[in-house]
Amino acid sequence: MTITDVKIRRTFTEGRLKAIVSVTIDQLLAIHEIKVIQGPERLFIAMPSKKDGTVFRDIVHPISPEFRSILETTILQEYQKHMNGDSSESSSSGKTA
Repeated sequence: MTITDVKIRRTFTEGRLKAIVSVTIDQLLAIHEIKVIQGPERLFIAMPSKKDGTVFRDIVHPISPEFRSILETTILQEYQKHMNGDSSESSSSGKTA
């Protein structure tokens, strides 16, 4: 499984939410509304979710810890490039799980 594209859709300067991101996997599946969030010690990603009563539940999420790590690392690298002005709106990354 290869992450073939990462798009930084929107960035925020205020609050913990830093960006909204879309990824494409194997040029076959797109996942939208992945959030980049500033935690107490580091940035992390939150998968798309919806409110179910009083709790939020992921709509889509990685099953394996290895793929979650690849996904998070790839997204955060592209976010940092975007914030540093080092990339265009989208970037093909080619990270494989």
